[in-house]
Amino acid sequence: MFDPGQETLSAESEEDSNGINLMEFSDEILLHILSYVPCTDLVLNVRRTCRKLATLCLDKSLTHMVLLHKEYQVNKDKVKQLMRGIGKEIHQLNMAGCYWLPSSTIDHVIRCKNLVKLNLSGCHLTSLRLSKMLSALQHLRSLAIDVNPGFDASQLSSECKATLSRVLELKQTLYTPSYGVVPCCTSLEKLLLYFEILDRSREGFILSGQLMVGESNVPHYQNLRVFYARLAPGYVNQEVVRLYLAVLSDRTPENLHAFLISAPGSFAESGTTKNLLDSMARNVCLDALQLPKSWINGSGLLQHLKFNNPFYFSFSRCTLSGGHLILRVINGGKDLKSLTSLNLSGCIHCLSSDSLFRKAEDDIDSSILESLVVSCCNLRHLNLSAAHHHSSESLGKHLCQLLARLRHLLSLALPVCSITDVSTNTEKPPVQSVTNVVPPGLGKKIRIGVPTYTKNFLEQSKQTSQTSVFWTLLENLLVLKTLELIGSSFSSAMPRNEPAIRNSLPPCSRAQSIGDSEVAAIGQLTFLQNLTLAQLPNILTGAGLVSIGLQCQHLRTLSLANLGMMGKVVYMSALMDMLKHCKGLRDLRLEQPYFSANTQFFQALSHCSSLQRLCIISRSGTLQFDAVMSFMASCLEVIMCHMFMGETLTVCKNLQQSILRR
Repeated sequence: MFDPGQETLSAESEEDSNGINLMEFSDEILLHILSYVPCTDLVLNVRRTCRKLATLCLDKSLTHMVLLHKEYQVNKDKVKQLMRGIGKEIHQLNMAGCYWLPSSTIDHVIRCKNLVKLNLSGCHLTSLRLSKMLSALQHLRSLAIDVNPGFDASQLSSECKATLSRVLELKQTLYTPSYGVVPCCTSLEKLLLYFEILDRSREGFILSGQLMVGESNVPHYQNLRVFYARLAPGYVNQEVVRLYLAVLSDRTPENLHAFLISAPGSFAESGTTKNLLDSMARNVCLDALQLPKSWINGSGLLQHLKFNNPFYFSFSRCTLSGGHLILRVINGGKDLKSLTSLNLSGCIHCLSSDSLFRKAEDDIDSSILESLVVSCCNLRHLNLSAAHHHSSESLGKHLCQLLARLRHLLSLALPVCSITDVSTNTEKPPVQSVTNVVPPGLGKKIRIGVPTYTKNFLEQSKQTSQTSVFWTLLENLLVLKTLELIGSSFSSAMPRNEPAIRNSLPPCSRAQSIGDSEVAAIGQLTFLQNLTLAQLPNILTGAGLVSIGLQCQHLRTLSLANLGMMGKVVYMSALMDMLKHCKGLRDLRLEQPYFSANTQFFQALSHCSSLQRLCIISRSGTLQFDAVMSFMASCLEVIMCHMFMGETLTVCKNLQQSILRR
């Protein structure tokens, strides 16, 4: 008797048999697929599905390196099971930023007897717990830890100190004046220091930069090759770093190749630092250099330092002229193919031959930039922001045309005014404000959420921008992953490592011609992951953002600040359309006065299912309580939500408590 159901089942079985079974792939392909699965899921879940996957999940290529950083679903029990299952196989363990895990979680790391590299930055760690753990890790060669108030080096056991004596690489974040474990690391080759010490305690007492009793041991630097120090604002951080540098000034390591100090604001040069720099000029040959601007400005340091095969230079905010850049840094056009990173942020005269009588807004000398591009043809990272780099209308090539030769660039930071097409800029009529674009009538308000740009605007913008020098630049930077376009006079209301100032300087006059069509040109960067746009006054509708959302599917970080008119958020509807396409977006930062974080905005933001961090900074801004709660309920990956708006303290506290109770 005919059974249609049986025929259907047999057809489905035949279809399944003709299909591809995942287990039929080669082990190499399966291992590549499994490499994208978090290690905790591999060991605790995937491993239990079948015998073949059980074997593959324990392959050395998957278990030698364990990354728990940003794995926010991991808890103490999962870490315990993970260490019990593959602890002996782990060679590298990264738990950086796992602040939610209790300090007792660290005890399970002892099972990883073969650890070579361990990162515990941001984890709760006491001196005794550190001593117990390191005593069992005899093969450790790289360590990253935090030094918090209450740290006592005298509590470290002899076995712990023996392990530290074999460590070659140390990253140490200081929250209290201390040498930490540096004196115990007698074989150090690479030292990374992060100074996050506050000038005042939580009780309001003024702190001193002098090291505490029992912290007077002298660090050992004789084998040091890399020294890096990054300072947060504050005089205490400067006092403590000078104590670290004092040892270097007495005896500079002969093998020192990289010396980098990143300090915000003013960091005055002392007798100790002068002796250190003089010693470095006599005894070492560097490959990487970064110094506070006050140490370089007005000194002849650069002409005395010797460089071998430099790969990193940072002269941020130094009064370095283009002539000095060519003569002292790249030796008059010397082949510097080894240089991969160059930071000239805030060097307002670096592309000018003579800075004595030059104004910041004067045209650049294109021959200097051309010499730089020819000599440093393998640059991967270039920062020219925080300056006015204006190309001449008649002399030499445009800045964008020259930078287009650097086809290997991965990250690029430019001032907005530098991408102005000077050949057409003088022919353009004065830019109309948004209020003048609207025809006279009854003054009907634009509805939020309804696009204020025409349907064919993107196509028109593409046709317009394809003839611009900025389009030509991006067309040649096929592998660019990070792009920053920041107004020359822009200053964030909430900077990270700079003092907060109220900057009322107007945008550069040349930046007035950069608008939606230039933003639309960014859409051709297929591999773009990080984008920052700040102080673009000629944004009328923000339609270029939609082009970016549609075409830049690898976008992970987006930061927008002060776009269009300051009194009105003119790009709101375009931003919401853009967000609907940003499925992989993880970090979003918006800084705009009068921003309305309403229901429509959060509904659009809910399409960003991978979002983890949200920050909105808006003077006189508003938010809708229910919209925020609905968004937090739909985007489960969000772990940071900062909104500095114009709401009352009561509203903010109620919202915070509601989110925490969720």
